[in-house]
Amino acid sequence: MMALYSTSARAEGGRNGHSETTDGAFKVDLALPKELGGNGKGNNPEQLFAAGYAACFDSAINHVARQQKIALESSAVNVAVSLNPNETGFALDVAIEVEITGLDQAAANDLVAQAHAVCPYSNAVKGNIDIKPVVKVK
Repeated sequence: MMALYSTSARAEGGRNGHSETTDGAFKVDLALPKELGGNGKGNNPEQLFAAGYAACFDSAINHVARQQKIALESSAVNVAVSLNPNETGFALDVAIEVEITGLDQAAANDLVAQAHAVCPYSNAVKGNIDIKPVVKVK
């Protein structure tokens, strides 16, 4: 299968270091959060994952809406990521809350379920992280 898009990034120093895409378009200094003993004066991988997943999921919602010619007024996605210990090291928990304007609850639930099926982040974690998006209609 041919890739529609590819990118790459490099990190040095782990959670207390620096990461950037190889094209230089995105650069971020990383720091352990205070909850893990750091100073919290930078971003961490969980924040980056949450931001990327939220943007990707919102794009998936709008993609499905366009494909199905659904008149969607607006959407917003909140993603919460938790780092937890497990038997072999660490694992992530993810919670997704979607805000939809312009649809009734049933239509919004259906749209979000379809978006969850096509979102690349959702597909990447499928079978590893159990995610059940919560849909709020405004």
